[in-house]
Amino acid sequence: MLVTALTFTGSVLVALVVVTLVHRVVRRIGRRSALFAGLARHAHKPALVVAVLVAVQFSLSVAAQGEWRPAALHAVGIALILAGAWLLAALLVVAEDATLARIRVDVSDNRHARRVHTQITLVRRVTVVVVSVLAAAAVLMTFPGARAAGTSLLASAGVIGAIAALAAQSLLGNVFAGVQIAFSDALRLDDVVVVEEQWGRVEDITLTYVVVHLWDDRRLILPTAYFLKTPFENWTRTQSALLGTVELDLDWTVPVEDLRQELRHALESNDLWDGRVCVVQVTGAVGAFVRVRALVSATDAGRLWDLRCVAREHLVGWLRSRHPGALPQVRVQDMPKARVRPSGSNGSGGAEITASGSDNRVFGESADGEERVQAFSGPDQRVSASDRGSGGGEQRVDGFARGPDGADRG
Repeated sequence: MLVTALTFTGSVLVALVVVTLVHRVVRRIGRRSALFAGLARHAHKPALVVAVLVAVQFSLSVAAQGEWRPAALHAVGIALILAGAWLLAALLVVAEDATLARIRVDVSDNRHARRVHTQITLVRRVTVVVVSVLAAAAVLMTFPGARAAGTSLLASAGVIGAIAALAAQSLLGNVFAGVQIAFSDALRLDDVVVVEEQWGRVEDITLTYVVVHLWDDRRLILPTAYFLKTPFENWTRTQSALLGTVELDLDWTVPVEDLRQELRHALESNDLWDGRVCVVQVTGAVGAFVRVRALVSATDAGRLWDLRCVAREHLVGWLRSRHPGALPQVRVQDMPKARVRPSGSNGSGGAEITASGSDNRVFGESADGEERVQAFSGPDQRVSASDRGSGGGEQRVDGFARGPDGADRG
């Protein structure tokens, strides 16, 4: 018994000393290397646990005797499997962190870097899940009963897979959607998107949901399957530079050319403008106003928003001070009176409103108007002498009988 205790104590102390020495060496090297710094930070504890469990298993295998020995070895074996999975996951995290550290996102054009960050982040989560599942399966396989059950389960894997897929359809759909998003380049970390009529930045992408940091510091949580089923706007998929509009409804007397020159002069002295686009156009001239649209550009969405507000405020102030007549206004004007012929001048006994020319009628009053009358009303039917009655003074025109009083009779 004393030999067993001494062997156990000695093996554990040796394992602790070796791991401590290795940790100090790795931490010293980590001052100059990010990879070793990550090893010293993430892999020290799981490596210590694995070393101690290996020492315990060695001492039990060499010096331990008795009925409790198989149970103790089984327990230590299970703990060693779990500790090994922990160490493997830590090493994968260290490798992924070292890869991310080499790819900078604090540059002007970081589209590729954000894509790699998104993919590595999701791959990290997938690898941790896979390692955990494999560790749990390895632990179950150490039990003879579970090994026999596992053989029978493999025989009916198709049925169980169908049942599991049906039961976890939504969860699996989000998981597959997360993997597809990571490698399809449709959505990345730090992308500026518009979802559910909200503008924000992609803060985190997991296997099941996406966190969008809205402009007012709220967080919008959406399932990953949402981005595969619902259209959304991605403002930074190819580049971060954007165009924005400033629209003003102004009076018809607005000096458009002066407005165009004033906007360019204002943008040239503003550091929010990237110097690419400065355009002023009249995009609408219907009703009481004309719509003037100013198109400006900026390097990212935040600067563009501020630039649009600054440009709008500047143009409004310039119009008020320099051209107040160009501001929106509603005019009320008396209509000219129509000329009325005296009664009886047309032989019909009533007044007639006459037009000053023939350009105000579509039908009639011109050769083209007469052709339009023929096209839409049919040929003009003249009254023939045979259609005139002798007794009642009736005239038949177009199938109707017209009496002396001018009334139509069918």
